[in-house]
Amino acid sequence: MKTNRQGAKVAKKKQGSREQGAGGKFLNPVPNADEWLEIGKIVAPQGLSGELRVYPESDFPERFEVPGTRWLWHPGDQEPQPVELLSGRYVEGKNLCIISLAGVTNRNDAEALRDYKLMVPASDRPQLGEDEYHVTDLIGMLVFMQESGELVGEVVDVIPAGNFLLEVKLHQQNPDVESETSQPQSPKKLLIPFVKAIAPVVDLPSRRIEITPPPGLLELAIG
Repeated sequence: MKTNRQGAKVAKKKQGSREQGAGGKFLNPVPNADEWLEIGKIVAPQGLSGELRVYPESDFPERFEVPGTRWLWHPGDQEPQPVELLSGRYVEGKNLCIISLAGVTNRNDAEALRDYKLMVPASDRPQLGEDEYHVTDLIGMLVFMQESGELVGEVVDVIPAGNFLLEVKLHQQNPDVESETSQPQSPKKLLIPFVKAIAPVVDLPSRRIEITPPPGLLELAIG
């Protein structure tokens, strides 16, 4: 998904991670985010004829509607495997797509693909318009007060909610020295509306966002 700060469009592309399996064994990491884009997750069969319900991770409906090669990946797989998308449609009001894949002809076939992820190569990443950003371009960027240059924190997530919200883990300027009996304190987080009036500067090469928050916004941080 993609965002432009004012009508907020953020292109979703999930970063790689490690998932711990049973017995402390690590499953294969999510495919390299520099090589693959996740466009959706199969969540359930649809009906009896092999159709699949997909939760989309893309703002581009053609990912699910235009026939052609997609790739399937599940934790434990070495690499995403190619599969042919035969057809698809978006279900209005449910943020859901219904798709048909080659070789998936009944409910049992569809059930076997539950929790699989639909992928495309990163080279198929759509070009964004002016003032639009991919989610993974924003995650990890540092946030500063524009006027003072003071470090506020780091973007750890982007949340769709009307206008998109930057979830920012606040920088701990002077953490108290903990006693032997004190409990570690989790960093506080803040939700910052990703609109141009509040985040006027997004400098991707410098990995820097500058904000001009309204009075009281920074006091809304939660632990």
